[in-house]
Amino acid sequence: MKYTKLGNSDLNVSRICMGCMGFGDAGNGQHSWTIDEAHTREIIRRGLELGVNFFDTAIAYQSGTSEQYVGRALRDFARREDVVVATKFLPRTPEEIASGVTGQRHIERMIDKSLQNLGMDHVDLYIYHMWDWNTPIYDILDGLDRIVKAGKARYIGISNCYAWQLAKANALAEREGFARFVSVQGHYNLIFREEEREMAMLCAEDHIAMTPYSALASGRLARLPGETSRRAREDTYAKFKYDATQEQDERIIRRVAQIAQKHGVSMTEISLAWLLTKVTAPVVGATKLHHIEGAAMAVDFNLAPEEAAYLEELYVPHPLAGVMAQNQPANRNEKHVWSTGSQKI
Repeated sequence: MKYTKLGNSDLNVSRICMGCMGFGDAGNGQHSWTIDEAHTREIIRRGLELGVNFFDTAIAYQSGTSEQYVGRALRDFARREDVVVATKFLPRTPEEIASGVTGQRHIERMIDKSLQNLGMDHVDLYIYHMWDWNTPIYDILDGLDRIVKAGKARYIGISNCYAWQLAKANALAEREGFARFVSVQGHYNLIFREEEREMAMLCAEDHIAMTPYSALASGRLARLPGETSRRAREDTYAKFKYDATQEQDERIIRRVAQIAQKHGVSMTEISLAWLLTKVTAPVVGATKLHHIEGAAMAVDFNLAPEEAAYLEELYVPHPLAGVMAQNQPANRNEKHVWSTGSQKI
């Protein structure tokens, strides 16, 4: 395994981040394909053996049971100071908004519940899971800064946002003396490269770590078209993200297979080796031992420049998909207020 600093932070992370959305009680969430605690523990233990020290979960994953499984496994198999734990919080609910719960209070509630689930006194990275169009960004940044100062989170990150949102949020944080976002977790892989338009350049300029999710496009970049898995059959969210562009994506996937066959390695290794040339640490979901084993091997595989160009050649622009497509303001014409009291930016 290889390691690197996470953006402007002092966190030393493995080049592979274990994505924990597949862990948790399937009866407590929207995903029927998640795995139970015994299998979760096997995969986490194997990841640790392979040198993975970076784990990404969220309070939304299976109603907090992912956090619970991850926390118990890490307590049993690792020292707290040897792992980097990230979790995420959701926007305020309509009920919270109606009852006057502020963004600051909401974040305090969220982190306290996540720490309870994890059985930890802090997380290393606390991630704003998706943009809250109904809460001023000042309140979000103020709330996050308070939990950093309280020692409940060492650093903060953001997920599912536009480059302009990240740039303006960090500009506001710098002006107000708040903690700034050190990482962004967006949708990015070989068949969905829209992050390259704006986000990748912003992150390079400001040294913000990119830790993309869906690194293997929900398994599509790990097997030939037509080969199915339980997740491929049951994951309706993944279908929502990828089915509309299936035809053009499959041409790229077949090129991944060609290069994998040429080198005698898995498609997982090729797909992730390409992504590892672009980002700090892709978030790779694992529900079987070979998932994390293949991801770890990708770290040591080097694509030739002409092979990378061959993989990139057939890409066509893709529409927004997944969370970014779903999470839009109720009125697309309304302007979001970037307020600091009576000031705006």
